[in-house]
Amino acid sequence: MNSDSIWERLLSLREKPLTERDRGLTAALLGMWEDEVPAPFEVRRFLPLPSLSYEPADCHIGGPGERDFAPHVDQTNYSVVVAEQIVVKWLTPPVPLPHPALDVLAHLARTGFPHTAPPYAALLAGSRVLALVTGYLPDATDGWTWCVDAAESADTAFAPALGTLAADLHLTLATLPGEPTGRSGDARVQDQARRAEDALDEALALTDGPDGAWLRTVAGRLRAELTPPPTAAPMIRIHGDLHVGQILRWRDGYAVIDFDGNPTVAEADPYQPAARDVAQLTTSIEHVAQVAVRRRGTAPERAASWAAEAKAGMLGAYEARLAENGRPDLLDKSLIRPFEVEQECRELIYAARHLPRWRYAPMGVLRTWMEKA
Repeated sequence: MNSDSIWERLLSLREKPLTERDRGLTAALLGMWEDEVPAPFEVRRFLPLPSLSYEPADCHIGGPGERDFAPHVDQTNYSVVVAEQIVVKWLTPPVPLPHPALDVLAHLARTGFPHTAPPYAALLAGSRVLALVTGYLPDATDGWTWCVDAAESADTAFAPALGTLAADLHLTLATLPGEPTGRSGDARVQDQARRAEDALDEALALTDGPDGAWLRTVAGRLRAELTPPPTAAPMIRIHGDLHVGQILRWRDGYAVIDFDGNPTVAEADPYQPAARDVAQLTTSIEHVAQVAVRRRGTAPERAASWAAEAKAGMLGAYEARLAENGRPDLLDKSLIRPFEVEQECRELIYAARHLPRWRYAPMGVLRTWMEKA
């Protein structure tokens, strides 16, 4: 595969995404990045690429080997591992600029944030992002596996590490320049509250059958919890889609990945209270409990108790880390509950539109909340 054919193939990505039939293209492309790339392509470099080593079995192809992720890995895009050192995530389809990951990955690289896959580069074509290039983390397992294992065994030892990681991420992102000026953060939060009510209305309209009938009986209580109190919390750059599936447990600990933003929320403000990420992380722990009940046969009461303990451990470590660094102001805890309720509404919308079998998880969380109340 020569360079001309590679660039020609990449120009066709909008109509014809990469698949396993393009084996070898990704590794060959990385080898060409030392040279200037032809128009309309652009490489934005964050960190130097590692030197790619060859295994003996790769000698016949004249370059480092590449492989897809295992078939069981649930992902929207198409990722390729090169030489067991680099992951190239091909966006399917390519995403128009501005893309939230570019500024965040550049900032994490500049600050030396250690709890993520090393951010190396992004490949653009004109005004679209084709691919994001990061380091490969050996022996990595995503949270929908390792955290469900923890729920099944009633193990909450991971929770403090999770809270510390999230706090370190927010402490780093809080130093990213570009916080919006003009309207106050509280005014923006109140605007978001109106969008949250719209999300509840949409969830009610899309959830049918017995689940929908039950949801309508508690709609008033949910609506009352959606309204956030006035807040002085600073608006910082947030992850935007921080759930346990974005937390890898790998050979050297835990790492947060995927800074592409929330694919289910159109035009989300990248600058929000840190409580937005915290709420999504806490609700995802409760979703894990529902998965353990559904798929592992864990008793509902035991799963709910595990989730409550894990959330408390995570939040305690998160707050302690902020306090250690003199930034307890980053978290307004009174915002967590409204954001949690909104997140469950959005989970129901996502299930109705894209993944009907997922509805059991947000419905299980909502029923647990209402029974507690």
